[in-house]
Amino acid sequence: MITTSPTEFLDACATLAPLPEAAATARAAFLVAPAGFALAQESARDNRYMDLSRTVDPLRALAQHGALAQALRADVPVITFPGDPATPDAVFPNNVFATAPGRLIVGRMRHPVRQREAARADIRAFFGDVLGYDEIDLSGCSGLVAELTGSLVIDRARGIGYCGLGERCDLAGAEAMHQAFGLRLTYCFELAASEYHTNVVLALLASRAAIIAADGFREPAAAQAIAQACGGRAIWLSPAQKQAFAGNAITLSDERVWMSAGAAAALTDAQREALAGYGFALDAVALDEIEKAGGSLRCCVGEIY
Repeated sequence: MITTSPTEFLDACATLAPLPEAAATARAAFLVAPAGFALAQESARDNRYMDLSRTVDPLRALAQHGALAQALRADVPVITFPGDPATPDAVFPNNVFATAPGRLIVGRMRHPVRQREAARADIRAFFGDVLGYDEIDLSGCSGLVAELTGSLVIDRARGIGYCGLGERCDLAGAEAMHQAFGLRLTYCFELAASEYHTNVVLALLASRAAIIAADGFREPAAAQAIAQACGGRAIWLSPAQKQAFAGNAITLSDERVWMSAGAAAALTDAQREALAGYGFALDAVALDEIEKAGGSLRCCVGEIY
């Protein structure tokens, strides 16, 4: 079922039986290293978190990315694919490649600079030839935009998708992703005009709590419905905390939340205590160089289910 109504979503959510076999977090992760790290002008057209006037240090970005990969290995095995200077945004692979159990999904990106990433034969071969995953390729589908887990935040344990509609994902893309990920219920809502991806304004933490930036949603009722679906277990972010990428977080285990050092520093003591009360430790990695490209820690991480 796909719905755009918060009331209909909550009614449907209440009827869903548990999925006892579904894992709330990934069994491994993959990253794509920055190579010739630069800011992509095409992406900056609708990514308001980018500032093309800022200079970037490619070597510093590479060092921070390596430290991220090493840190995440505390929770899951991590594979890092080499980068390509022809695709400067490839450091955010979760928008182009994502998985469900036994399936690789390839997204339909809005900008040509991102569309080139979808053609990478090595990533496709790793999942197809090495892991034996079936491939669902949306990259050649005309008439839709579907930027995978940038636009679609998934409650994996319950089979529920939260899809923010905007320039990086339309309703046709949401419907295609609903089928590709095998979801039971997808709630579609419009992002605020200034937002490009859902995963900057919403994070689901091991399917039992959420981090929400209310001003990232066009309608307040959408954010409230998501919090209600999480049993009220929500960390609410201020606009400044959202700008610091505190909403761009991820759980790769049931006990830990990862976010960038800048994002973690923006949290209040009360928010940290709330995370601990939900059963999560908080760990952070410095990513300020990579964040100049308009994304943060969660954007860097592709999940392997």
